[in-house]
Amino acid sequence: WQALLLRIGDKCPEYGGNADFKEHIETCYGILWRELEHFEFLLQCAEQLPHKIPLYGTLVGLLNLESEDFAKKVVDTTQTRLQDALNCNKIRILMRFVTVLMCSKVLQPGSVVEVFETLLSSAATTVDEEAGNPCWQACADFYITCILSCLPWGGTELIEQVPEEIERVMVGVEAYLRIRFEFDEKDFLEDLWDRIQVLSNNGWKADSVPRPDLSFEAQLVAGKSHPINCPEQPSCKQKLEAESKYPRRLHRLNIFPAGQVELQPIDRFIVEEYLLDVLLFFSGCRKECASYMVGLPVPFRYDYLMAETIFSQLLLLPQPPFRPIYYTLVIIDLCKALPGAFPAVVAGAVRALFERITDMDMECRTRLILWFSHHLSNFQFIWPWEEWAYVLDLPKWAPQRVFVQEVLEREVRLSYWDKIKQSVDNASALEELLPPRGGPSFKYEDGREFSAELSNMVKGRKTAREVILWVEDSIIQVHGALEVVIQTLLDIGSKSFTHLITVLERYGQVIAKLCPDLDKQMLLMDEVSSYWKNSSQMTAIAIDRMMGYRLISNLAIVGWVFSPDNIEQFHTSDRPWEILRNAVNKTYNRISDLRREILSLEKNILSTEKAKAELEAAESKLEVVDGEPVQAENPVRLKRLKTYAERAKEEEISIRDSLEAKEALLTRALDENEALFMSLYKNFSNVLMERLPPATAEADKDNSQSNGYNIGEREQWCLSTLGYVKTFSRQYATEIWPHMEKLDAEVFHPLFRKA
Repeated sequence: WQALLLRIGDKCPEYGGNADFKEHIETCYGILWRELEHFEFLLQCAEQLPHKIPLYGTLVGLLNLESEDFAKKVVDTTQTRLQDALNCNKIRILMRFVTVLMCSKVLQPGSVVEVFETLLSSAATTVDEEAGNPCWQACADFYITCILSCLPWGGTELIEQVPEEIERVMVGVEAYLRIRFEFDEKDFLEDLWDRIQVLSNNGWKADSVPRPDLSFEAQLVAGKSHPINCPEQPSCKQKLEAESKYPRRLHRLNIFPAGQVELQPIDRFIVEEYLLDVLLFFSGCRKECASYMVGLPVPFRYDYLMAETIFSQLLLLPQPPFRPIYYTLVIIDLCKALPGAFPAVVAGAVRALFERITDMDMECRTRLILWFSHHLSNFQFIWPWEEWAYVLDLPKWAPQRVFVQEVLEREVRLSYWDKIKQSVDNASALEELLPPRGGPSFKYEDGREFSAELSNMVKGRKTAREVILWVEDSIIQVHGALEVVIQTLLDIGSKSFTHLITVLERYGQVIAKLCPDLDKQMLLMDEVSSYWKNSSQMTAIAIDRMMGYRLISNLAIVGWVFSPDNIEQFHTSDRPWEILRNAVNKTYNRISDLRREILSLEKNILSTEKAKAELEAAESKLEVVDGEPVQAENPVRLKRLKTYAERAKEEEISIRDSLEAKEALLTRALDENEALFMSLYKNFSNVLMERLPPATAEADKDNSQSNGYNIGEREQWCLSTLGYVKTFSRQYATEIWPHMEKLDAEVFHPLFRKA
């Protein structure tokens, strides 16, 4: 019966391959009325397959006729879950379920309107400058979105049964939209309001919302309707907290012309909701995700909208809901599920995004490069490159040219140079944009004396201490000791990643001895870059591994990235930015890991304290026997509690020591983090102040993206660098925020801030 409930509405073998909603509901009803104690599973299905909520709502309505207690349990549990819901997706879906239960005569329409009015009142109070906290507008907007997004599923019933009350809600929403802070462009909430207005004018009919309850209307009307109360609303003060808890959907990513996505305004919103829900709940099973995405209960094609929705999530700022690899795999599975349609849609999306690459955010551009190269690697690297051959006529800093160059470079990483060269044979001129053939560039290939001797020592498994003594005795006086040692060790470790890691583990002390300060560490990175000048990937990996072994500090990496040679690549290559991203990300992850470990240790301490408290409570429990107080607790349980408490006491000492050590490490890591961001923004400020025009640094957004690309090199350098400032600021906002006063006072020049 669980499989039947999960597959309700699908064209699947369990139902003989048909998709008759009425037959499915009757089949499930025939089984479930004998299994009424399993209402929790039904609720779970409604929460995690929200595009089937109308089917589950109708099923609850029919079961309400058999058992009012069952329906009341469903309503009470829904209300409890709504109160306890910690994330906005769960709240939004439960609100939709509440609306559908009303359509199935399980809930009173007046109760649903009361929920709407409570949310509306809370939203209006929040944005009121005197009584509320406008900083928390993200929360208020979410409440209004919840109300509006329920109407496609229940607008008809509300207008028929409580017309005055729902009209009052609509007037209140309109009033809220007038008093809220508005954005420069029409945002998601204003767009949704416009779509609801169109739906209202069309008599609340939406093709994309199945109405199985209408097939059972004569039966459902006899059921008892239950009341529901609105959950209490949380309150908070910080804007950052509000925006993280209730992330805004500011506006849509419209990739295709309006003519290609021919849907009614409200149908577009509803199908988007379906697709986002499937992406959310099937994030751990991408094949099931693709299967549900192509089988939504709507009577029209929506493959263009499906592509737009997935790309909107992949390119979402500051970060996508899931790792980009998830969306990559879903797109691949959809191409395989719809081989005659979806690959062409994806190709059209790529072409459209490529045309807009100049205006695209730097973070989105990087994600698009990584996604596209990975996608092509799953389809034999086939792409009509001749369409983009014109980028060779553009300046080397033009975003379209850089995009093609970076995609080819990433493809080489995922395959090999000859294979990618072969893939661009239909536009052979693009070979110019391929990276150099991979392979090291060893300065001592001819076997310089010291290099050969060091190589023999490593092959003879000499210890790091012996190598250090040899360096001090033999070549410390000779210029270029660092160059000889680093080049030779890199050459020994060049055969594979494992060889590199082995060399760093065995002879890291040698490198640390030669590179004790920032200047020497920057020279070390120069040698790595020189040795791997033909491979951006190996340069990034070697520097990242060296940072992992603390042979290079994050401050040294920042200093090296902002060295003159690298600064000149800021607008033409991702090479320096990849190394900087890795360094900042590794620092951030180190802090996140320590915070997680500290939280776990604190929970363990609470567990040990709980064990002691239980023992004390048991020992203090007395009863009077023959006028004398005696132990009331069962001796066996008391003995067990004593054993637990003794073990917990021993563990607590060890846990507290670990906690103290971790907290010390976290304090040190936070200090390093502060120094890192101060250094990063000082360097950004310094290089930008040298190049930003004095009057304004704003780019001309109206430049046409054609072969006549007309943005100068200096302007493009400023645009690219400012784009990366925005990227780092956005991605690490929570870590940067505590240092804003110091950054404002010491780093941010007015011209830099304005730019």
